[in-house]
This record gives sequence, C-alpha cells and structure tokens, in this order.
Amino acid sequence: MLDESLLDTPEALAEADRRALLRGAAEAGARVRTALRHATEAGVNDLKPDGRPRAILIAGPGAAATCVADLLGSLAGTGCPVIRLTPTGVAPAAGALRWELPGWAGSVDLLLIATPDGSEPSLALLAEQAYRRGVTVVAVAPAGALLTESVSASHGLFVPMATAPYELDEQLPVAASAPGVLWALFTPLLAILDRAGLISAQPDALEKVADRLDQVAERCGPAIATYSNPAKTLAAELADSLPVIWTEGTSAGPAGHRFVAALAELSGTPAVVADLPEALAAHSALLAGPLAASADPDDFFRDRVDEPPALHARVVLLRDRPIGGLTAAPAARDLALSHDTPISELEPEPGGELETLAELIAITDFAAVYLALASRARS
Repeated sequence: MLDESLLDTPEALAEADRRALLRGAAEAGARVRTALRHATEAGVNDLKPDGRPRAILIAGPGAAATCVADLLGSLAGTGCPVIRLTPTGVAPAAGALRWELPGWAGSVDLLLIATPDGSEPSLALLAEQAYRRGVTVVAVAPAGALLTESVSASHGLFVPMATAPYELDEQLPVAASAPGVLWALFTPLLAILDRAGLISAQPDALEKVADRLDQVAERCGPAIATYSNPAKTLAAELADSLPVIWTEGTSAGPAGHRFVAALAELSGTPAVVADLPEALAAHSALLAGPLAASADPDDFFRDRVDEPPALHARVVLLRDRPIGGLTAAPAARDLALSHDTPISELEPEPGGELETLAELIAITDFAAVYLALASRARS
C-alpha cells in the first residue's frame, strides 16, 4: 500500500530515500552536462569516422544497458541496426556474466560497451576480441575500472562515466535503473552516434536535453505538492494497481519499456507494456478479465481495513505525437473506459525528439521513485 501522506512530506521522503534515487532524478540535467564534458575531453568531437557502421553492437549489464540499446535503436531508426548483446551466465554478478560477439561482426561494425560497474571480466575480454576482429570499440564505465585498460590496449575509445560521490559509497548500492545511471551512460553514446552520422545530437541539442530535465525536476521535485506534481500524481494513481503501459510514437516506446524496468527494480511493481495500436488487441483480454475494475462488483462494500485491496489494471498512455496527427489514442481511451479501467496520460511539451524523449523518461523516473519510497515507507 502507498503512504500518500509521505509524498507531500519532503523531509520524510529524504529520510526514506536511502539510495539517493530522488537526488539522482533531480540531478539528471547536471549529469548530462558532466557526461557531455567527459565525452568532449575523451576526444569524441575529434573523431572522423570513415562512414556509417554496418551495425551497432551494445554490451552491458542490467536495465540501464537494455534501455540504452532500446533508445539508441529507436533514434537510429532504419539508418543502422542496433543490436544488444544479451549476456549469459549463472548469476547477475560481474564475474558470472558472459558476452560474445556474433560470428559476422567485423571491421565495419561498432561495439559500444556501457556499464555502471566496469569490473566485468567478460566485457574486458569482449573488447580484446573486438580488437582482434577489427571491430571499433567505445566504452563508457567508471574511471579506473578494469575495463579501462582493456579498451585502451585494444586502441578503443574510453569515456569515463559521470558519477556522483554518493554513488561511490560501498554502503549505498546503485540501482541499474537509477536515473543518474541512465543519463551517465546514454549521453556519451549519443555524441558518438552523432559523429557517426546516425542521429543528430550536437552539443547544443544535448544542452537542451539537460535544460528539459532541469524543468522536469522543478515540476516534479519533492517540494512540489501532489496536486500539481505530475510524477507524484502518477505514483498515487498506480498504487495497488497493475500498470498497463501503452505507448505511441518513436520516443514513447523505449520510454515505456524503461518505465516498466524502473517500476520492477525500484518499487517491485509488476507492469506490462505494448505499443499502440497493437496494444489494443494484445491487452484486450487482460482488461476484460479479473484485473478489470468492474470484475469485483462487491468491491465497494469490501472491508478495506481487514482485507488487502484487490489488484486492478490501470492504463498509462505515453505519447509523443501531436494530438492532431494520426493516433490510436481515442480507441485506447474507449477500450479502457469500456472495461471501467482508469487511464493516466502523459504527453511532453513541444520540442525536439531528444527533448520530448527526455521529458517522458524523467517524469516516469520520478514516478517510479516516488512509488518506491512511499510503498517502502508504508510496509
């Protein structure tokens, strides 16, 4: 259950936030600027690629690397396939994970390594394997990590990850879905793909991303009351529900998948996600089943003190398309309401593709953090 009173008590939120998740969300804009500076100092702006790579391979552990691969694949579009190298192993530990290059990888491909740890031996071996096969290597990881030497020895480019002092405290484990981790890994790789001619992410565009993240932090910060705070409002709406995330638009798709991963890792909230219009068919039976609000006609008379609340679905519609364009949103609303399923909607302010993407991710990150803190305090 969610402790809604905690959402409007900044001091209690700060006390409950032992992993500095709110701080990471609030500092996302600053993290982008620091990561951009690190990329510049590492020589990203001086790169002169011979042409576009045939394929981009991405390797790294956890939800952050998965999200980075989804985001880069969405932004690159049909210009170049973006393939995440899925690790194997017996445990999600640095020493147990294994990555392998596909057999076809060669000198016309680009390997991007993104890890908030950097101590994974298999990633170091992957960089060496890529060098032997002529694959260009770029890595983003904490400075001084094991991976640093391997990338340097492989004549690759290493960009130090933009870390915060509190993330280096061994007593404070950093979640892979933490907002700061995502932007620290994602920003240098945006600059790399800009130099490769696959996307448009010039320094001024990334500065606008940082500005948009700052604006979201002002709107969604812990001092802003729930009634005027979109992230707190969404967190309260998702309490005791199964979030059904529907996305529409190029930027909204990976933002929705990121939201599901953050909900699972940060607050332990299960969620499902699908893109419109396919989501209408994929989740129609789900909304018509026992998770629908209308599935329990006696719910109004249930003893809410002695019995746990019934779990019902709630649709969250993430969009980055203009309202006047071709859209499946009206059909989505009709389907949800026909099953008495409440619906929440998020649509970013106008701006460039990177800015709207950043806004959707930032608001949903804040929401996932608030849900995690308020739920944990209640338990």
